[in-house]
Amino acid sequence: MTENAPAMPGKPIEEEPDLDRRRMLTTTTAAVGAVGVALAAVPFIESLEPSETARALGSPVTIDISKLAPGEMMSVEWRQRPVWVLHRTEEQLAELPKLNGQLKDPLSKEEQQPPGLPGWNPIQRSINPKYLVVVGICTHLGCIPKYRPQLNAADLPAGWPGGFFCPCHGSRYDLSGRVMDGSPAPLNLPVPPHYFKDANTISAGEVADGSEQNWEPDTW
Repeated sequence: MTENAPAMPGKPIEEEPDLDRRRMLTTTTAAVGAVGVALAAVPFIESLEPSETARALGSPVTIDISKLAPGEMMSVEWRQRPVWVLHRTEEQLAELPKLNGQLKDPLSKEEQQPPGLPGWNPIQRSINPKYLVVVGICTHLGCIPKYRPQLNAADLPAGWPGGFFCPCHGSRYDLSGRVMDGSPAPLNLPVPPHYFKDANTISAGEVADGSEQNWEPDTW
């Protein structure tokens, strides 16, 4: 009786690779990956679009000035910045031209206000003499000045004519928001686009035809 020969030692026998199956798995994996990337990109792309909140922050604001007495000032928010409305007295208005020689830009030649505001007065820096509308941010380093209307206030520089004083570095502005000589601030306070809807209502952030909503000054 013939005995079977012993198996020869060597490497384990491997099955032939199933190429079609591998190709299918590779294609499926790639497709799933592509879908995942696309889905992941959706929130990223949406994040590039301005949110409703962001749009609202840039929208014009309506200001009711019906209860703002002469000499008083109120503040509202526009573009996350304080917008001041000052109801100036006749005495305050009368002092403004007298200060021209003490100011860096007395005739508002720098573009700190939109061009072509209807009725614009460069000394009063307003379209209605009684009401000053400015962004209340110092043009030096962005501090918030204080409204100091008192003449010759003891804690302010001699001859103080009344205006806005920045406590951070001592910049001074008159009651038109014009920067005074010797101040660190280089420019007048910005006047935002605005118009009067009626005698008691101001729209800040646009002019009457709806334009200038994207306006920005040289320096906030």
